[in-house]
Amino acid sequence: MNDLPQFPPPGQRRRLTLPPGSADSQVLSSLAQKSRRLLVLTQTAQDAARLVEEIAWFAPGLTTRLFPDWETLPYDPLSPHPDLVSDRLSALWLAAAGKVDVLVTPAATAMQRLCPPSYLNAHAFLLKEKDKLDADKLRSRLTQAGYSAVNQVLSPGEFAVRGGIIDLFPMGTALPYRIDLFDDEIESIRTFDPDTQRTLYKVAEIRLLPAREVPLDEAGVTRFRQNFRDRFEGDPGKSQMYKDVSNKLAPGGVEYYLPLFFNETATLFDYLGDDTVLVLHGETQTAVEGFWNDTQSRHRLMLGDKHRPLLAPDALFLPPDQFFGLLRPYARLEFG
Repeated sequence: MNDLPQFPPPGQRRRLTLPPGSADSQVLSSLAQKSRRLLVLTQTAQDAARLVEEIAWFAPGLTTRLFPDWETLPYDPLSPHPDLVSDRLSALWLAAAGKVDVLVTPAATAMQRLCPPSYLNAHAFLLKEKDKLDADKLRSRLTQAGYSAVNQVLSPGEFAVRGGIIDLFPMGTALPYRIDLFDDEIESIRTFDPDTQRTLYKVAEIRLLPAREVPLDEAGVTRFRQNFRDRFEGDPGKSQMYKDVSNKLAPGGVEYYLPLFFNETATLFDYLGDDTVLVLHGETQTAVEGFWNDTQSRHRLMLGDKHRPLLAPDALFLPPDQFFGLLRPYARLEFG
């Protein structure tokens, strides 16, 4: 494409007409191939999913990832699907490591306050062939990272230990792994089909990510309990959320208490490299302001339940002025 738009200097923006059809994906793939890491903020989740699929078609050599939404309404007593959590943590991990060329997410999703990068760094690790491995220590570490011990591994975030065999389904992977031990050494690592439980093919290493976006280890639970008592009045023992987390359980909707698990939260922009440039796709300002208004309305509607006290919207999400303030230092193309 000869008329490829040029990014302005950092801190400035350039407004352009949104190309029709799939031409927007072609433009973005061409921009990314010029060695610029892109963060693409879209008006809708549907736009984000389409762009990821089409950019990968136009430029299969690029690493293109979607940072998906939780797909729950603010303050829902439901947790996001484990596959979504897996995709989110994988996208953050890869972005922080500089291994994503194009990261695409709905603008409203980018308003969420996130676990800090230090959380992923502390709970992510590698297992390789010939490494020494203490099965008991691995079991303890997986439990601290939020993985669930089960009899048969079927879903991301689960593991099973049977003698010298460890089945493990890490977050961010398409298939689970079967680790065969010879004494305390990893003899082999193979993928397997969770439906048939039959091994598929051999791999050299596994990358592990946390099973959840909140830590349920001793330190995380202690911070949650302290912050819960500081934030909310009354007897915390009357809250089922407080009691479940105190017992290291993950009740539905615990993600809407994420700030209580950390000293400080992060934003998506804390995971980006210094060479990142921004593309705003569609009416992102309308999407951001609409999401903020809806979140405030849901907070007012659901406020008052002493058994499930709510954090203020700005504790969980960036208000529009703060959100757009974080965009200003970047070079930006705005397609609208």
